[in-house]
Amino acid sequence: MNHVRLSAFICTHFVLATAAPGAPAAKKPADDLAPQFGDGYRGIWYMNQPLKSEHRYKYSGGFATYPQWHMPIAVHVASERKTFFVYGGSAGNVSERNDELQHLVSYYDHATGSVPRPVRLLQKRTEDAHDNPTLSIDATGHLFVFSSAHGTSRPSYLHRSKRPYDISEWELIEKTNWSYTQPWYLPQSRRFLFLHTLYVKGQRTLNWKTSPDGRTWTAPRLLAHIEMGDYQVTAREGDTDRIATAFDLHPDHGRAGKGLNYRTNIYYAETRDAGATWTNAAGARLAPPLTTAENPALVHDYRAENLSVYLKELAFTGEGRPVLLYLTSKGFDPGEQSGPFQWYTARWTGQKWEIRSFTTSDHNYDHGTLYIETDGTWRVIAPTEPGPQPWGTGGDMVMWTSRDQGATWTRVKQLTQNSRYNHTYARKPVNAHPDFYALWADGSSLEPTPSSLYFATKDGRVFRLPAHMTTATAKPELVR
Repeated sequence: MNHVRLSAFICTHFVLATAAPGAPAAKKPADDLAPQFGDGYRGIWYMNQPLKSEHRYKYSGGFATYPQWHMPIAVHVASERKTFFVYGGSAGNVSERNDELQHLVSYYDHATGSVPRPVRLLQKRTEDAHDNPTLSIDATGHLFVFSSAHGTSRPSYLHRSKRPYDISEWELIEKTNWSYTQPWYLPQSRRFLFLHTLYVKGQRTLNWKTSPDGRTWTAPRLLAHIEMGDYQVTAREGDTDRIATAFDLHPDHGRAGKGLNYRTNIYYAETRDAGATWTNAAGARLAPPLTTAENPALVHDYRAENLSVYLKELAFTGEGRPVLLYLTSKGFDPGEQSGPFQWYTARWTGQKWEIRSFTTSDHNYDHGTLYIETDGTWRVIAPTEPGPQPWGTGGDMVMWTSRDQGATWTRVKQLTQNSRYNHTYARKPVNAHPDFYALWADGSSLEPTPSSLYFATKDGRVFRLPAHMTTATAKPELVR
């Protein structure tokens, strides 16, 4: 197929909140909502907060799979022998710094070892990778793509595939506004639980809502808004309805500082009934919204240690106990002065949270992903080697394993080396298949560059997705 049959879009709802104070008033052209096939896999380059230092930016690089607050971005469907995924793509204007973010959807065909041309659902009039999409698949096989916004100054979109497991034709379900989308399909009750962020007076509030079909949704309900706001990572336990969230707070006081750049503390909450009830890890009932720093969901008080917390991943052991992956540092500035950038796991033992450290890296935004496998192996894929741009976001990807619940770790292999750019934001597909185990992108942390997309197998082979395609399908290139 060399074209996309355009759907008759039906916009059933439109809620676009008033722009936050200080947001630019100038109007931009409307987002391009005409789906079409792309001609290859090229990620968005993005930077945040320029600095007057040799590090250039607070964080930056190839951010096609950014941020960790967006999940899932990939789902393996065993019956189809495909791993479907979404990512933030480049419109191609990298060097001129007027690039625009494309939301693309595709799949890896495990039967043929190939990928089709990705489908571009839309093009946003921004290069902000905070607007990157997420993916959910319902029991009938329809794909739902949640296209985020960063705050209230831009719209968000919800698309649904016209046919099961088919990326060629889409309908627009909703134009609205939400951020940091985390849509989970609940296979037991066959409904959606949508965790997301809503900005209130510039602060991030954690919310949830539900839907029986992805078309009609309940009103959002507030889960947490502690001090100046929160970030969260979430996970589903296997093919159950159990959903867990781990979140931080943006402090409004403390010796280390206050506000967004001083995120600290860790909290944990879970639900088994789509938000009807919430508990902490011990099973004690919580009463949302959580609005105070001292509450029963607290895992560890890092503000008392003057440390910042960067959450990475949440997973469950075979016994159903949650494990958190995160790092701590002394501040948000990149560079040695904020180190050590110490990686930790926190495991719920049944009585307490057991916190163990296992390695260091060189940046707060060195994002990795955690797997807890059926034989009890814990596996982490993360850019824990400095890479070609030391002290920048990302580095070279390394695979680690632990056979004793995080007490000791083995550095299995370095997945990337002699790279031109840093690699970052390794992401785990839902029900990850060994042949498509982690997805990420590369890019310089010092200047805008083209960005390639990669995936790794469970045994450590790395493939680059084709940047340019002249045929309907192509096989990824083995790079290690």
